[in-house]
Amino acid sequence: MCSGIWKGGLILQFYNHIIKAKIPFVPQVAGKVSIYVCGPTVYDYTHLGHCRSAVVFDILHRVLKMSNYQVAMVKNFTDIDDKIINKLQTTNQTLEQLTSYYIQKYQNDMKALNILPNTLEPKATDNIPAMITMIKKLLENSQAYSLQDGIYFDTSNDKLYGAISGKTTDENDQQRVKHNKDKKDKKDFVLWKFDNNSIYYEAPFGAGRPGWHTECSAMIDKHLSDKNLPYAVDIHGGGADLKFPHHENEASQTRVCHGQELSKYWIHNGFVNTDGIKMSKSLGNSFYFKDVLKKYQGEVVRFYMLGTNYATDFNFSENGLTSSKKRLDRLYRLKKLVYNITSNDIEVIQDIQNSLHDDMNSSKALVALDIFVAQSFEKLQDKPKNNELKLDIKRKFNYIEKILGIGYQDPYRYFQFGICEEQKRKIEKLINTRDKAKIEKNYKIADDVRDKLTKEGINILDTKDGTIWEKQV
Repeated sequence: MCSGIWKGGLILQFYNHIIKAKIPFVPQVAGKVSIYVCGPTVYDYTHLGHCRSAVVFDILHRVLKMSNYQVAMVKNFTDIDDKIINKLQTTNQTLEQLTSYYIQKYQNDMKALNILPNTLEPKATDNIPAMITMIKKLLENSQAYSLQDGIYFDTSNDKLYGAISGKTTDENDQQRVKHNKDKKDKKDFVLWKFDNNSIYYEAPFGAGRPGWHTECSAMIDKHLSDKNLPYAVDIHGGGADLKFPHHENEASQTRVCHGQELSKYWIHNGFVNTDGIKMSKSLGNSFYFKDVLKKYQGEVVRFYMLGTNYATDFNFSENGLTSSKKRLDRLYRLKKLVYNITSNDIEVIQDIQNSLHDDMNSSKALVALDIFVAQSFEKLQDKPKNNELKLDIKRKFNYIEKILGIGYQDPYRYFQFGICEEQKRKIEKLINTRDKAKIEKNYKIADDVRDKLTKEGINILDTKDGTIWEKQV
């Protein structure tokens, strides 16, 4: 199935925003896919915008893996940047201490969202030599020039500049550097910022640090690019805010420096809005994921975000999150009914597969999931002891876990969320007391323990594998 065709001759396709149409996905090398996703700038905690991007490209990763592609998934960390340097001035930490702390927090958050591990997560500071090499080549070929504050890319060398975003400049766009009136053209952008006072690296053209756009181009070239192919990677992704100027500038550098297009397919996820307003730290509405995790499991956030098409803006609200939790709860109630069934086989749910192959339509896939859950409950109501039916449902759960990354938890542990470790130990102690009382046929003590747990909002269930408990919902 390395051609990307699944059961029923289904072909994976993506929406191309340039020609305004869906196009089939055909990688450059049969059976292999290279993907580069722009990762976070690590000077603060993970916010919901980071989560949205992570979930979107995790679905892409899963769809490709389930299509039997060998996937090289690379997501970078920008760990040298003006924002990071500004943050350092408010702490007593080194650059390594600050960025390592936030990288670790981000990686922990990705585990909470059940994001598949990336093939590689390069840090900008580990790839400075590759960036210097690229800039040096551009200078030698007169494709870049030096000003008082840094090295600039000369966009006049690129006749295709603007092909990705459809624009070449926008004064309203958020730029990471101040406009330099000495530039040859206002489209030109910084490749290297001269600086020997704060954090800097030695280079033959002057001490300083790389520009933001330089980082990704150089890391793609170093870790993924094959110069014998027309494109450096098969798929390049990130948030919609990166389309211009970041991705436009990345592509231009690679095109001019190496004579190679940066990516065959471009995928951009929409913004996260709160109350219809684009999420932004400056507006004070940039929700940290760690704060959401105080009340909800990461899987609930993942499920919630899957309910909106990746390319459209996502409107976050607690009401929406609560509604999504109820939908996910229903999935886990079904899983409880097949708890004791064991199977490693996978049974594809065709409508979910069809939806995800059609430009990663996860919202439509969740509708198909709801139908599967409802129909399964109806079948089990008619045939509650039919093990073949339960086995079929279990196989479909295995598919749901792998393709959507949800429904993977033990269903009883899922319903234990919100109970602290100390409370869990007390519950387990009471259950042990009850189990011992049952062995000794002291049923009054056993019943008293059950009643006590019920009053405390805990349901218990006796199974052939022992006593299981969950929080009442």
